[in-house]
Amino acid sequence: MGKTIGVILGILVILLLIGLGVAGEFFYRKAVALNDKAFIGQAIVAGVYPLDDPWRMERMWYENANREILTIRSTDNLILSAIYLAENPDSKKVALLAHGYTGNLKEMAPYAKLYAEMGFNVLVPDARGHGESEGNYIGFGWHERKDYLQWIELMIEKSGKDAEIALFGISMGGATVMNVSGEHLPTNVKVIVEDCGYSSVTGELAHQLKEMYHLPAFPLVPITSFITKIRSNYWFSEASSVNQVKKNKVPMLFIHGEKDTFVPTKMLDEVYEANASSKKMYLSPRAAHAKSYQENKADYKQVVQEFVSTYIS
Repeated sequence: MGKTIGVILGILVILLLIGLGVAGEFFYRKAVALNDKAFIGQAIVAGVYPLDDPWRMERMWYENANREILTIRSTDNLILSAIYLAENPDSKKVALLAHGYTGNLKEMAPYAKLYAEMGFNVLVPDARGHGESEGNYIGFGWHERKDYLQWIELMIEKSGKDAEIALFGISMGGATVMNVSGEHLPTNVKVIVEDCGYSSVTGELAHQLKEMYHLPAFPLVPITSFITKIRSNYWFSEASSVNQVKKNKVPMLFIHGEKDTFVPTKMLDEVYEANASSKKMYLSPRAAHAKSYQENKADYKQVVQEFVSTYIS
C-alpha cells in the first residue's frame, strides 16, 4: 500500500513539474520571446500622420529629418542599428534615446525633437530584437545596458573626447538607462533622464501576472526566469534597476505618470530612494503609462530642459 501511494505521489509530482514547465514556457513566450504582443498598443506606421495624433508635427519632422544609419556589433555578436540625427552639427552635445518594450526607434519622435531643440544631436537605437536590430528575445533593459555602453563609446568617437552626453529612456528604455547608470561610465555622460522605468524585472512581471492573469508570482516567475536563463542568458533577478541606481554617480531625473498602472507608480519611489546621485522627481499629473509628456507637454518640457541644462549648458 505504501509503495502504491509513493508511486501515485511520484506521478503527481511529475505531472505538476510538467504543468509548471508548460506554464513557464507560455509566460516566456508571452513576455520575453519576440512575437505579437496583443496587450501592447498599435505600432506606429511610417508616413501616416492622423490629424488626431498628438505628435503629428513631431513625427513629420522626425521622419523627414536628415539621418545617418549607424551600426555596432554587440558583445554577443548581434548587429544593432540606430539612426543619428545631426540637427546641430557644431554641437558637442549628444542625446542617446532608449525606446520601450516591443517598440522601436519610430516611437521616439517627440523626445528626439525635444532634445534637438535643446541643441543636441540625437542617436536613437533600435534595441536588440526590435526594429532593424538583430536578436530573438527581449532583454528588459539588462542586456541592453551593455549595448548602450558601446553606443556611448561610438558617440565619443564621433563627436570627440569633449562630447557631452545625455541618456534618456522611456518604459523599458527607462529601465535600460537606469541599468546603464550602474556601470562604469565615461565622464562624458553628464545627465540621465528616465521616464516610467520599472524597479526590477521580477517586480514588473509579478505585477503583470496579478493584473492580467490574477496569478501569484511564485512559482511562475522563478520558473519563467529559469527558462529565460536557458534561452536568453539572464535571470530576472539580475535585472534590477534598484541595484543599478545604487551605484549611480550621474545626476538623474525620474519621471512617472500619476495614473500609471502598467508600471505602478510605487516603483518610482523604489528607484528614487535607491539612487545614489543628485536627483529630482517629476510626478506627471493625470498621466497613464508613458503618457507624461503627452498629458503635460509644457511642464514636461520645462522640467526636462531645466534639469538637463543644469549639467549640460
